[in-house]
Amino acid sequence: MSKSAWKRAGVVLTAAAVVTGLAGCQDDGGGGGKKKAAAPAPAAPRTQPLGEATKVIRAAYTKTAGAKSAKVRMTMSVTGLGAESGAAEMTGVQGWNPAVMDITMKGSLFTAGDPEAPEQTRMIVLGDVTYLDMGTEKAAERDGKRWMKLDMKAAAEASDDPTAKHRMTGGLGNMNQDPAQQLALLLDSPDLKHVGAEKINGMETQHYKGTLSFEQMLKANKTSEVLPEKEYDALIAAVKLAGLKGYDTEVWVDEDGYPARMDVDMNMGIGSMELRADYSDYGAATTVKAPPAEDTFDLLGMLEELEGLEGLEGLEGLEEPTEG
Repeated sequence: MSKSAWKRAGVVLTAAAVVTGLAGCQDDGGGGGKKKAAAPAPAAPRTQPLGEATKVIRAAYTKTAGAKSAKVRMTMSVTGLGAESGAAEMTGVQGWNPAVMDITMKGSLFTAGDPEAPEQTRMIVLGDVTYLDMGTEKAAERDGKRWMKLDMKAAAEASDDPTAKHRMTGGLGNMNQDPAQQLALLLDSPDLKHVGAEKINGMETQHYKGTLSFEQMLKANKTSEVLPEKEYDALIAAVKLAGLKGYDTEVWVDEDGYPARMDVDMNMGIGSMELRADYSDYGAATTVKAPPAEDTFDLLGMLEELEGLEGLEGLEGLEEPTEG
């Protein structure tokens, strides 16, 4: 496989290191209301108090958790992070409990500057296992096997780098983190608040926002179960040193009580990641299946084979032992 193709695969697999959603800077543009002395009932407040906002988010969590799936459209933007900078658009279906995803991806973040890259690619996620369609041309290099398979948990266990482990166990896991879990985390935000009413995708919604700590996100994706305590602490320290304090999270709840949109914005000193997810058709069936085994090659196994070959190459030039 060419170097550019490897780079593209790596970008796709690591670009999902944030939770679905893009933190917007939207404020409710509605003006202050005049008192209606003759109104038969008190006018609804422009913004909800914390108790009411918490009640809405908790109810949305219950409904979303029960739905277990939805259609999703995501847009992701990465800036100031070197080779991984760019934008991407993803559309498809997502399921939670169990976690599955079948999406089509396109954009500069996916192509990674590779002129040979296809305009779009398909990615399937089944729990810890991710499948990436590398395209027809790359399949010709692999005896017709076009789907690259990566077991994120196995890859994390094989890595000695705590940051790499987080990317593997929290990266695509973050991307596929279900909206119900996002709502549950938002309930723990110390600054949860109701912004106001807004129309999203033609729907009337209520807009809420809050900040989640990196530790909250890490634990939600169960990375702490993979990392030893020492490595976990080292990862926390490294992320804080990079300037990441937390994730600005926003959600727009529609009149049916489901999240119509979720945004997350992650800012660091060296750059930022933003992801927006628009949801629809909650409860839609998500029959996501793995690609046929005969069309799949295992990335981790192939890397292990390459390491073995490099080890054999390192023996070249050594003289054969002499007797005596």
